[in-house]
Amino acid sequence: MAPFAPGKTVVVSGIQSSGALHIGNYFGAIRQHIALQHAHPSYYFIVNYHAMTTVQDAAQLHAHTLDAAVTYLALGFDPDRSNLFVQSDVPLLNELTWIFFCLTPVSHLEKGVAYKDKVVQGLSPNCGLFNYPVLQAADILIYGGTLVPVGADQRQHIEMTRDIAQRFNNRFGEHFPIPSAYILDSVATVPGIDGRKMSKSYNNAIGIFEEKAALTRRVKRIKTDSTPLEAPKKPDKDNVFALIKLFATPEKQAELREAYLAGGYGYGHAKAELIAMMLDYFGPARERRRELLKDMDYVHDVLRQGARNARVVADACMERVRKLTGLMTTYG
Repeated sequence: MAPFAPGKTVVVSGIQSSGALHIGNYFGAIRQHIALQHAHPSYYFIVNYHAMTTVQDAAQLHAHTLDAAVTYLALGFDPDRSNLFVQSDVPLLNELTWIFFCLTPVSHLEKGVAYKDKVVQGLSPNCGLFNYPVLQAADILIYGGTLVPVGADQRQHIEMTRDIAQRFNNRFGEHFPIPSAYILDSVATVPGIDGRKMSKSYNNAIGIFEEKAALTRRVKRIKTDSTPLEAPKKPDKDNVFALIKLFATPEKQAELREAYLAGGYGYGHAKAELIAMMLDYFGPARERRRELLKDMDYVHDVLRQGARNARVVADACMERVRKLTGLMTTYG
């Protein structure tokens, strides 16, 4: 019998530790993670293996990993309800990844949209970046994940995970549940200050916990068109308004939409509104973050306990995987 309970919903997802987390991460993933922890068993991990595809500075990787943990806790993650841990604290993950490598056609990885997009953007295409979806599949399946909250750009990767799980089950016998992506259709891709998708890789992100001076500098750089102050403007074509919609109530959105369309309302006014909204929205979490930074022993304890819980599930998974695949284990 497989170690995963049939029909049980298990939420699994990761967050990259390749830089300070930004509002695109929050609306695309973290907010969903925090909400889902109250409904289902959950495993959330900071994907430092994945981060190595772009970050090879040891001090930076270590700092970004801990900062991601602090960010989750500040935003409301409850370690008594769910598991938060570091990807590399479960090394069995790499064993499963190798097994999946042996089942995955190269042609499938060559079709990866996220990989091709990053190459077009000028990133060096290393093997880690190319094989990213296989490691991601192992991330999900080793914990029996059935529901995977991800951004819309990761939809293809979840399809690859489903293919890999089905291919393993067809070849070796039923073991892995077939996961589904959980994507909030109401949240479009969050634009960065240059209008492209917000991403640490593009250096166009706005941090979740930017202090007022830094936030103001960042928001002022948001790309807008050259429509004069007195002229009507198109809110649905504007990057600033797209960000405002993430924070504003429906009533406030309607008020600002009318101001755009009436004319006499400039992009500078809209940027000032956005700054005020962001400072207010993340204000309580910003205070919690300051307190957590004074108690890093607690943060480490949370990560250690999450890793212990994750290892129990990973051990059970891999014990059966080895039996199904014929991998010998003569030691222990």
